[in-house]
Amino acid sequence: MARKTWDEDEGEAGPAAPDPICALCLRPIPPDVPQSVHHLIPKLKGGRNGPTVLLHDICHKEIHAALKESELARNFSTPEALRAHPRLQKFAEWVAKRPPEFLSQVPGPPGRRRKD
Repeated sequence: MARKTWDEDEGEAGPAAPDPICALCLRPIPPDVPQSVHHLIPKLKGGRNGPTVLLHDICHKEIHAALKESELARNFSTPEALRAHPRLQKFAEWVAKRPPEFLSQVPGPPGRRRKD
């Protein structure tokens, strides 16, 4: 009996693994949707080799629009703490009503104006 190669075996794989779940909004992240790895402790604050979580790109942008690096390192270094932040909690509730592939512009931090 001939040995199967990796290419021959690909088509016979079992059921596909479920899509990963976003650590902020808790929606699935389909493979064709922009996704991002978030360092729970920012790299600039010593988290280069620290724990990370997978997020929708829109959720990751919202985190960095809402919180400074120092705030993330000091008070929001777990998914639970991020979900408990008032702005992020409101965002997660809002985005949870959208399909997983939903994309949108993310506003900047409050009080900052764009220079035109």
